[in-house]
Amino acid sequence: MAICRRYALNDDDAADVLNNGFMKVFTHIEKYDPEKPFKAWLGKIITNTAIDHYRKSLKFSNHDELTDHEDIGGPAQVYEQMAYKDLLVLVQGLPPAYRTVFNLFAIDGYSHEEIAELLNISVGTSKSNLFKARQKLQERLSSAGGTKSGDVYFNNFSTQNEVPLQNKIAADGKR
Repeated sequence: MAICRRYALNDDDAADVLNNGFMKVFTHIEKYDPEKPFKAWLGKIITNTAIDHYRKSLKFSNHDELTDHEDIGGPAQVYEQMAYKDLLVLVQGLPPAYRTVFNLFAIDGYSHEEIAELLNISVGTSKSNLFKARQKLQERLSSAGGTKSGDVYFNNFSTQNEVPLQNKIAADGKR
């Protein structure tokens, strides 16, 4: 359900995604390889089901195509100040296109190329949506009075430079 909540707009949508995901698990259980962890296989199916749900609702939302922008930032300092539930509420408030790209990149560790392929968008659109998602999250954090707008960065979530957000969430025991 935690995966579904990250991608869904509300708890009802998350429950739909979860039900559809479990239906896929039960109908394709013969494809599971017992040599590999079940939790990882289940998580992948749930994530893909959430992406399918996003694609179905895509025709009802509009998204911007922006191919040229500079992605700059510093270390994420917001983690020590927020609980997982607080971050989840902020992420759920993002428009669907921004939320999906943010989750795939920042939490699940997908590259922009992989995201573009999964969502049938360009790499530039993926980068743009991530950039805009970070901006919106920063605006919401600064308007909440928790931090100054220059203190919080949602950039550099790559697994090469920092501990991925999913590891931070798991380490906090909030998942």
